[in-house]
Amino acid sequence: MSVLTVEKLRVTFPIRGSLRRARFTAVEDASLTVDENEIVAVVGESGSGKTTVARCVVGLQRPDAGELRFEGSTIPARRPPELKQAIQMVFQDPRSSLNPRMRAGAIIEEAWLTHPSTAPPGPRSTAIAGALADVGLDPEVARRYPAQLSGGQCQRVSLARALTLSPRLLVCDEAVSALDVSVQAQVLRLLVELRATRRLSMLFISHDLGVVHQIADRVVVMRAGQIVEQGAADAVFSNPSHEYTRALLDAALELNDLSTLRNR
Repeated sequence: MSVLTVEKLRVTFPIRGSLRRARFTAVEDASLTVDENEIVAVVGESGSGKTTVARCVVGLQRPDAGELRFEGSTIPARRPPELKQAIQMVFQDPRSSLNPRMRAGAIIEEAWLTHPSTAPPGPRSTAIAGALADVGLDPEVARRYPAQLSGGQCQRVSLARALTLSPRLLVCDEAVSALDVSVQAQVLRLLVELRATRRLSMLFISHDLGVVHQIADRVVVMRAGQIVEQGAADAVFSNPSHEYTRALLDAALELNDLSTLRNR
């Protein structure tokens, strides 16, 4: 069953300074699906429209045209609380997505305050410690502010906040791009484990094909606002059908070669 269906999505933005009220088309005729317990990666260079698609899915951007469906039902323009709870997002920069004036425990608790029906029984401190443990953090992290945490720890707190609401779809927008390579690997392993233990579906936005190859079941390739190729990850990586996908793979291989030379 498809958890998320995106059909013929179109998103435009006004061009500043235009006398004729011209608009820039960021996404045109984009269609994709995410099935239950599946990780679908949307890849492309900066400005390809992949983050715009993600923002439409979570309700941060209203499309000009097209349809979004969650578990078979059309997503209304005015989303009910239970739908907001079911679709959660993890942002690119973990520090900017966390309130610097709140301790990690309060950041996690805020999700339950926003959606009271999801609040667990028992002492809140116990629930916060459990949420931190689920993402591999010690309970004492609850007392720290974001500035006192590493980038990887901040991203795990962001994950914990999203997971407290037991979402069925997790949207990760460049969720590991701001992290060191070793920390990236830890967070990716955590996402794979969470997919298995919680049967989560994920829409994973990334420009890094190396990261995508490690985590994705299917890959959607975007260029200049349009989807140019999509399919099973192994098939796309081993036998890409579009020249743009081949160019992305060639560029990734060149970067890997340069990295190897630097490490000699």
